[in-house]
Amino acid sequence: MNASRASRPDVENASVPDIATPLISWFRQEARDLPWRRSGFPAWGTLVSEIMLQQTQVARVIPRLEAWLTRWPTPADLAASPPADAVRAWDRLGYPRRALALHAAATVIATEHGNVVPRDVDALLALPGIGDYTARAVAVFAYGDRHPVVDVNVRRVLKRVLRGQGDPGPAKAKDDLPLMESVLPDDRDDAATTNAAVMELGALVCVARSPACDACPIADRCAWRAAGYPEHDGPRAPKQAKFAGSDRQVRGLIMAELRASDVPVARSEIEPVWPDAEQRDRALASLLRDGLATGDDATGYRLPDA
Repeated sequence: MNASRASRPDVENASVPDIATPLISWFRQEARDLPWRRSGFPAWGTLVSEIMLQQTQVARVIPRLEAWLTRWPTPADLAASPPADAVRAWDRLGYPRRALALHAAATVIATEHGNVVPRDVDALLALPGIGDYTARAVAVFAYGDRHPVVDVNVRRVLKRVLRGQGDPGPAKAKDDLPLMESVLPDDRDDAATTNAAVMELGALVCVARSPACDACPIADRCAWRAAGYPEHDGPRAPKQAKFAGSDRQVRGLIMAELRASDVPVARSEIEPVWPDAEQRDRALASLLRDGLATGDDATGYRLPDA
């Protein structure tokens, strides 16, 4: 295994420690048994799982993913159903615009790519609602291609280990991707495993609060630990607003009413879900603007049909 890349340009003029070798060994022993990591899992399933996993816990995703793939085993199967079905099946995963984006992507895959999820990153990026992270994740985890893949867990691990920062700070692709590239082995399989291993380490061990350094396979190579865990004094990533009482909560309550009905829902039926009329109207207007609801006061409101 060629895990070390001594000839690669240094990161910020400092030698890059080999973290791939111990991480690959650790991952093979400690990785969670997740559906999308199993042999034979389809590229379509990888795409669906990556979109579902955005800002959603793994435990909540697994049953919804399994139900989704049972109902829609290929992109064409989803494309043949109305968008409302996708939104209903999304249920309470949150951020239901992801369901509409996934339906739109499935339609393009079915009509323009022969019902096969593209392998090329640029082709993936051209799909509706697919960003840089998801495109790279599909290319790496579904097809085994060699690309750096960076999420918040990866940024945290790399900034701690390579930069000595306790907090990863705001996301910066121009910095984050080269940093991940600097630790990837040349071998494609090892590179894919390294991507997954860094993510897993950030999710299970090198967590934001109270990292389990005693259980970390690369603790002896961590610049943050060696420096005595200094407090982060630089910019931090913006925090998500609290859900309780937010427009997101109100949107979710309205969506629940729409999902539960096969006929248009009158405004009078929506009004009881939230006492603040101004906030309720604002949430409803945003759902209409996002295409997650259609209708008006005269005809009632429902999930999108097309």
